[in-house]
Amino acid sequence: MTDCIWIHYARPRPHWYGLDEATQLALKRNWDDIRALSEREGAERIGSYHIRGNHDFETVEIWRFVTPEAAFEHWVKLTGERYNEWFAYANNIGFTTAP
Repeated sequence: MTDCIWIHYARPRPHWYGLDEATQLALKRNWDDIRALSEREGAERIGSYHIRGNHDFETVEIWRFVTPEAAFEHWVKLTGERYNEWFAYANNIGFTTAP
């Protein structure tokens, strides 16, 4: 079986810090709902890690999706909820073959 691995790097954009806490929380809840939906649809969130230091980003999330299309749909849903407006990001896709 071949799985799609999605690696998502992110950091808040400067204007994120200008939002009040309630607005930030509401946006985070929307994004968490999308993550939960992807998991119900078969995705596996392998982990989320803090990577700040000599790196351009603050966090990295690693996911396993059954198809690249499922990973793309996950991203489309996040951007539909304005995630990319508030976070700078880089995404990578790879494949692994499980024994």
